[in-house]
Amino acid sequence: MERYIRNEKMLSPAENQRLRTFNVAVVGCGGLGGYIIEMLARLGIGRLTLIDGDVFELSNLNRQLLSTPEKLGQPKASEAKIRVREINPEIKTEAIYEFITEENADRILKGHDLICDALDNVKSRRIVEMAAERLNIPLVFGAIAGWYAQVCTIMPGDRMMEKLYPEDVIKGAETHLGNPSFTPALAASIQVAEAIKVLLEKGDLLRNKVLSINLLNHEYQVIEL
Repeated sequence: MERYIRNEKMLSPAENQRLRTFNVAVVGCGGLGGYIIEMLARLGIGRLTLIDGDVFELSNLNRQLLSTPEKLGQPKASEAKIRVREINPEIKTEAIYEFITEENADRILKGHDLICDALDNVKSRRIVEMAAERLNIPLVFGAIAGWYAQVCTIMPGDRMMEKLYPEDVIKGAETHLGNPSFTPALAASIQVAEAIKVLLEKGDLLRNKVLSINLLNHEYQVIEL
């Protein structure tokens, strides 16, 4: 298919076709999520579930790809769905205007081939990780804060959140370090690369390890956990 012909130097025609069979959930449609959704849509993932209970605010405009002044006050999930339709109307898209909780996580996430974590707090990340474990779904995690980012791939049972964050951590570090436009774009790109490798079962994964990025000093480390 001509739409995906530029992918065929790195993905075979059969692999491109397989991408159209997968169902991926993106939890969070803000900074990380907007870029993840954009890239998955352009790659031709068959079905996307876009999950976020928030609306766009003025402070989102500095970094969130899906936000514009005209969209302030609009639900992020529904605007993400509109964007996917603009990019690739072949993709089946569902927008879920809810925050992930312990009560609704299994209901919302079941039936997916992969989950992309684009959240901004550890409490919600733990909820998603445990739901993914119960549902036997791979999870690609990304976190951003100022000049810094982390990415890893979590298979059911890996329990990476308890390794990455102590029990008393509640909010993400971006509360203290800020959040520019370029850090989420980079982290999201790596998350999407990991997602494609998981789905197509190719390459080396960031599993039981975390990619730690310091853009201020250009330090990139893969840390075994």
